Amino acid sequence: MARILMSGPDVTVLERTAVADAFDSGWIAPLGPAVDAFETAMAQRIGRRHAVALASGTSALHLGLLAWGVGPGDVVPTSTMTFAATANAISYTGATPYFVDSDPATGQMDPGLLAQVLEELAEEGVSVPAVVPVDLLGRSADHTRIVEIAHRAGAKVLVDSAESLGAHHAGLPAGKHGDAAIFSFNGNKIMTTSGGGMYLTDDEDAACRVRHLATQAREPAVHYEHRDIGFNYRLSNLLAAMGNAQLRRLDEMIARRRARREAYARIVEDVPGVEVFQRDGDEQDNCWLTALVVDPEVAGVDAASLSAALTEAGIESRPLWKPMHLQPVFAGIPAAVNGASERLFRTGLTLPSGSALTEAECETIDLTLRAALDRRAVSAPLTEAAT
Repeated sequence: MARILMSGPDVTVLERTAVADAFDSGWIAPLGPAVDAFETAMAQRIGRRHAVALASGTSALHLGLLAWGVGPGDVVPTSTMTFAATANAISYTGATPYFVDSDPATGQMDPGLLAQVLEELAEEGVSVPAVVPVDLLGRSADHTRIVEIAHRAGAKVLVDSAESLGAHHAGLPAGKHGDAAIFSFNGNKIMTTSGGGMYLTDDEDAACRVRHLATQAREPAVHYEHRDIGFNYRLSNLLAAMGNAQLRRLDEMIARRRARREAYARIVEDVPGVEVFQRDGDEQDNCWLTALVVDPEVAGVDAASLSAALTEAGIESRPLWKPMHLQPVFAGIPAAVNGASERLFRTGLTLPSGSALTEAECETIDLTLRAALDRRAVSAPLTEAAT
């Protein structure tokens, strides 16, 4: 029996046809008409003036920061509860990340902590040119407050919206908030180009700088002329063709993920100590991944035990992100910690949420989860080894 994936790619004959058409057109190498169309369609959907298709969300973060001149000697506050790519991209520039802990209810960057961090860094005379908040699991962070706090401190905001395409905050779509934002189209995201990303902004100069750096910083000369160190970060025309097809199906795929969340909510609604993470106020979320938060003292089971039961049945699950301030590679990096992200890491469990899940797979997941909850008994304390 094939393993049931947490968020496998959702592709159809529409994507196959789009890629085949791009192949037959002769535009095999990076750039081409499918890339142009993808950038135009994404900019129009989000309401941004400029969109630049890139090889990954990580490359979009990297170049977005470089376009603002971020580099050695700078400090860039970012969310501690995120995938490593966010912090890695900051580190690529030579700047130092500063990890900011989470709101316990949502896992998003805590704006109050961010304000404290920026005030302290200002008092110390530290250069803080940018802040990089992260939209977690398909929910937009509180960008109304974050952008106001960052701008008041003189910092620009580059929003890591890798997980939140199709979500909204304060009536605006993910990707519209901040001075610039990025998306990821990795294979497990809400829509995919296999691998890929997008940089979005209303700043023409920044968009041009990102385009320039992404194409090996080649100058407009007949020969190869370079004044900057550039990168090979542009998206291929074949993958952009897939993105165009996926974008047409995005709302349909979001609806399927929401239906999966609703199913999980029904399963746990009468189970003490177990709740759907980010459930409150999730009307504007894209439901990219649905997770449970489990209080073992109340529930009589812990997240690790539920995960073990799912694994035994061939169902993929995983803890919420291990906070960056706990990662060995970032030992010694400054952090403002309130304990929320560590608690979510210990008690959270992400469940299969993909829009490509079949009816039979959903039935298997639900039966397995119900059985694990029905058998609940106090288990051994959750340890990092168990996660």
